[in-house]
Amino acid sequence: MSFRTVVITKRSKLEYKLGFLVCRGEETKKVFVSEISNLIVESTTVSMTTALLAELIRNKVNVIFCDEKHNPFSQLVSLQGRYNSSGKMKKQIEWSNAAKELVWTEIVKFKILNQSKFLYDLGFEQYKMLENYVDELQPGDKTNREGHAAKVYFDALFGIDFKRGDKTFINNALNYGYSILLSAFNREIVALGYNTQLGINHKNEFNFFNLSCDLVEPFRPIVDRMVFSIESDELNSDVKHELCELFSKAIKINGITVTLEEGIAIYLKGVFSALETEDVSTVINYEL
Repeated sequence: MSFRTVVITKRSKLEYKLGFLVCRGEETKKVFVSEISNLIVESTTVSMTTALLAELIRNKVNVIFCDEKHNPFSQLVSLQGRYNSSGKMKKQIEWSNAAKELVWTEIVKFKILNQSKFLYDLGFEQYKMLENYVDELQPGDKTNREGHAAKVYFDALFGIDFKRGDKTFINNALNYGYSILLSAFNREIVALGYNTQLGINHKNEFNFFNLSCDLVEPFRPIVDRMVFSIESDELNSDVKHELCELFSKAIKINGITVTLEEGIAIYLKGVFSALETEDVSTVINYEL
């Protein structure tokens, strides 16, 4: 079972040899490809062989490439993640509007509940307002309780002057963490045979990951918790490596402790079942 997150930060050459990812730089290091769950290439001075790329895809390794500022920029995604991808795509296209509305309502509910739980853990009274938003939630979130909850939530966490669009350390750290988290959803959605572009609520024609952006929502507070606890004002390599540790975070689903990546897989299977059956009881929230 894969469990390692490998981060490449310096000029090096990556190649495949006898089951190993071989990193040739100032030193030569080897890691079994079968043990790698995530590979983050932070430096733009890294070269990779096509043999290694093929093997990483074959082993469903989540490969993230960063830009010249060392921020996540692109991801290596298989053209066909499952033997029956065409059949899954056909089902995805046939998801009913009723099923999508039901599932989106559950997603928004779980997201607000998880935000409320974080505020409660911090001792912030605003958690009560978020609980009220859950009670007021209408099918498809027609009254945008998600947006109202986000305003209250971020004001409580980071102050009323905080805005998500500002270029600040907090926003940079959140964006970095969200990108890393989204990549895990992209990998798992493709592995299950579905298309990341066809969303249930996000429908931006320029977004390659509409479905991922939909389904990731309840998990964003995990990143928020990490960023809130970081004592820094600069998104340096130490902070980024700390955020990359979210892959190994332990969560509970149905009372069973699993890694975040395992939890994502369980959650997604429940979501896809709900989208095909219109039974939202299969959509399961997590606990920290």
